[in-house]
Amino acid sequence: MQDEAGEDWVENARMIVDSAGAIVPADGSLARVRAVRFKGPGYDRGIMAEAGALGLFQMRVGTGAGGLGLGLRETCELARVLGRGLLPEPVLPAIMAAALLQENLPGSALTGEQVLTWAWQDAPGRLDWTGGVKDGRLCGRKHAVQGAAGADLFVVVTGAGIALLPRDAVTVEVADSLDGGKLCSIAFDNAADLRPCATAQSVIEDATLAHSAYLLGVSERALEITLDYLRIRRQFDRPIGSFQALQHRATEMKVGLELSRAAIFATARRFDTGIDAQSRAQAAARVKLRAAQLAMHVSREAIQMHGAIGITDEADIGLFVRKAMAEANLFGSPRMLRARLAAMLDEGLAA
Repeated sequence: MQDEAGEDWVENARMIVDSAGAIVPADGSLARVRAVRFKGPGYDRGIMAEAGALGLFQMRVGTGAGGLGLGLRETCELARVLGRGLLPEPVLPAIMAAALLQENLPGSALTGEQVLTWAWQDAPGRLDWTGGVKDGRLCGRKHAVQGAAGADLFVVVTGAGIALLPRDAVTVEVADSLDGGKLCSIAFDNAADLRPCATAQSVIEDATLAHSAYLLGVSERALEITLDYLRIRRQFDRPIGSFQALQHRATEMKVGLELSRAAIFATARRFDTGIDAQSRAQAAARVKLRAAQLAMHVSREAIQMHGAIGITDEADIGLFVRKAMAEANLFGSPRMLRARLAAMLDEGLAA
C-alpha cells in the first residue's frame, strides 16, 4: 500500500470489493442471511472458509509476516460492503485477531478452516480491555465476543499480553441477539502463555473504525431500500416519495450518510499515514459515535416511512433495523462515547 503520495489503496480496495462478491451477493439478496438466523452459531462456517480462500484474514498482517499489509482504507471499504449485505460471519473480528497475532497466525485460521475471533472487552458497556490476568495466570471473563458461538480459536487480549486459546480452553456463554445472531461471553482459567503485544490498543481503535464502516454500509443499504419503497408506494394516487416532507427527511439521511462516509475514510487515511496516540483515540471515538447515531436515525426513519410493513419479519428493511439495533453499541454506545470524548477533551485542556 502506498502512503499519502500514492493512490494504490483505491485499486486495492476495488479488488477487495470485487472479491467480496463471493460472500456478499451483488444483487442484495438476503436469503442466506435469513437461512442462518437463530440457527447454530448464527452464521455459516463455510463462508469463513471462503473468506480465508480470498485472503481476507491476511489484510492487516504485515508483509514481513507473510500477509498483505493493507491499510485501514481498504479494510473500511470491505467492512462497508459487508454491512450492506448484513454479513453475520465474524470476518472483521478474524481480521483484527490476525493483526494481533501477525507471524503467529495459525495456518488453519488463515484459511478459515478454523474460525478465529478475538476477546478483549472486560465488562458489558465498558471499553476496558486490560483485565483477564490474575497472579500471572490467564483468568477471567471477556464480553461481546463476536462469533464465539462457532469459533475454534480465541485471541484473548489482556494488559499483560495476548493468548491464543482453543475452544476447549474457554467456556462460552451464548444468548440470542435481536438480529438472529448470538451474543456471547467467554470465561477462562488456565496457564496459557502470554505474548507481549504493544499494538493491542491501536488494533482496538482500528476495529472501532472498521465497525463504523460496517454500520455505514448497513445505513446505506437501508436508505436505498427505503427510497425504493417511497417510489413504489402510492397514496392519493401519487408516489409517497413525491411528498415534500418525506423528501426533506430522506435528504437529511443522505447528508448524514455522506458526512459519515467522509469522516470514516478521512480518519482511515490519517491512521494509515500516521497519527499520534491521543488523536487516534479521539478520532476513533468520534467516528464511531457518528456512525452509530446515523445507523439508528436511518433505522427509525425507515420504519416510519415503511409504516407497519417495516416491522414485519418478511420485510427486508426489518433485518437492517434489527442489525443496527444489535450492532450500534459495539465498541461503545453513543452515551459512553460522548463521555469518553468529553474526558479526553478535559485531559487535553489540563495538559
